[in-house]
Amino acid sequence: MSTDHAVIEIEYPESDGKPMGESDLHRDWMMRVIQLLKHRYAGQQVYVTGDLLLYYVDGDPRRFVVPDAFVVKGVDPGRRGIYKLWEEGKVPNMVLETTSHSTRARDTREKPKLYSRLGIPEYFQYDPTGDYLDPPICGYRLSSGRYHKIQPDSLGRIASEELDLWLEVDSNGDLVLRDRATGRILQTAEEAAVAAFESERTARVAERVAREVVEFELRNERQMHESERLAREAAEAKNRQLEMELAALRARVGDK
Repeated sequence: MSTDHAVIEIEYPESDGKPMGESDLHRDWMMRVIQLLKHRYAGQQVYVTGDLLLYYVDGDPRRFVVPDAFVVKGVDPGRRGIYKLWEEGKVPNMVLETTSHSTRARDTREKPKLYSRLGIPEYFQYDPTGDYLDPPICGYRLSSGRYHKIQPDSLGRIASEELDLWLEVDSNGDLVLRDRATGRILQTAEEAAVAAFESERTARVAERVAREVVEFELRNERQMHESERLAREAAEAKNRQLEMELAALRARVGDK
């Protein structure tokens, strides 16, 4: 007698039913960080996402976390509905949370404990209002199974060694991501396209101005040469006239 065992397929929802962010500002910054990092890693084997359910226990759909933004290096960058650690085989290299009033406790207590247990090398928090974190950007690096705060440099920047970035806050309180190797500030794809267009337009204007300067100098040179020619011809004509008058005078003197 044979017994058939039904295979129960476990469902892992793509949404936890919670809103994306507390306010427009927090949602905007969440999306901006994702867009900045997506553009930086475009075309590479790096997965950048955010507000995505990350499941970390096979068979238990209750065990998940929803980072605001995270980066996983060395995996397929294609789109996903959820992220299952046991299938991907790779934890995020870096997680960044956009902290607000409603998420402050979770961002500063619960999530760091979980992220350190999962072995996520770096964890950052950014407070766009500056009301809940002081300073508004802070980071932690995993060492011996625990997070240790990343100390800022003399300019107030904190380093992400995983992404080779500086994270800093400008005079407006806005988060800036800067490439540590080149010093360039990261841009979104749209910002980079606008900058490239402006750069090309500036180059075209500079080229046109340079061409007009050359043409102006050539015209001036031609005019100068023409003025010199006319002056020379006038002098030669005057010399000839003087010679003729002198010859006529000599002729009259000779007749006498």
